[in-house]
Amino acid sequence: MTSRISHTTVDSHDAHAQSHWWSEVLGWSQDPKDPNLPGHEECMIFSPDGRQRVLFIEVPEGKTTKNRLHLDLTPTDRTRDEEVERLLAHGATMHQDLRKPDGGWATLLDPEGNEFCILRSESERPDNYAHLVV
Repeated sequence: MTSRISHTTVDSHDAHAQSHWWSEVLGWSQDPKDPNLPGHEECMIFSPDGRQRVLFIEVPEGKTTKNRLHLDLTPTDRTRDEEVERLLAHGATMHQDLRKPDGGWATLLDPEGNEFCILRSESERPDNYAHLVV
């Protein structure tokens, strides 16, 4: 027997604000039958197909150190650099810029200081699985 991941949980100061911010970043939505409202201590967002979920839970303590787990995001309809600019305009802050012309990534912080990385889009990188095609 094995297990599967039900959802990823993120401790938050303001679960509603975080769920709203991340839903716009990812293009995800909330459950219309159980909407995320200001003051809710638990707010979940869902991928368009409903299979992936992120739950934001309010906790009293703030973030004090580097995340032990973070999201790596790949842009779906723009370049890595265009996505970095979009997210900076959306309220993210640059933490580490490790971008290079042939690779690398940018580590950004969400409004509560959680790290996440922006990688190159699939169209910007070589096909890592080309050798598997027979």
